[in-house]
Amino acid sequence: MPGKASQPHSAEALDWPAAIHSALKSQRVRQVSYVPDAGHKRLIELCHADRSMTAVPLTTEEEGIGLAAGAWLGGERAALLMQSSGVGNCANALTLAATCGFPLLMLVTMRGEAGERNPWQVPMGQATPEALRLAGVRTLRLGRAEEASAVANTAAKVAFEEQGAVALLISQQLIGVKSFEEKR
Repeated sequence: MPGKASQPHSAEALDWPAAIHSALKSQRVRQVSYVPDAGHKRLIELCHADRSMTAVPLTTEEEGIGLAAGAWLGGERAALLMQSSGVGNCANALTLAATCGFPLLMLVTMRGEAGERNPWQVPMGQATPEALRLAGVRTLRLGRAEEASAVANTAAKVAFEEQGAVALLISQQLIGVKSFEEKR
């Protein structure tokens, strides 16, 4: 079925979206913006259900960078959820964080990695880490569910304490491979 994510192959008991949500709460993140994404579905649901957070749907990823800047200016912490293809949509806006000196915490579900069945996701998925680096964004990678809390906390601490741009790249292996079937 197109767009449906398969379950990761390992039988991890840890609910990694809940671990990331807990890390965001412990780092006092109050605003979470996102472009709807199946890989972030559970995390988005948790943020919407949390009365201490405001979850903001976006029409495009670069809107989330402006929202994060405004949140910081207003005394709050924000996080931006996106898919790796969204990184390409906000290449110019990514430099805003470095130029203006505000923290930008991004959680990026990766596509285009091993097992990807949608050929349109491969080029940007492969380019995402380098595109982020060139825009001055530090990256951390999450590949195992049991590391979700620690890695998400580290990413948030670096972003907010150093007031810089940090992207937590969540591996496609962890979120599951989406099926892509050609209609004939």
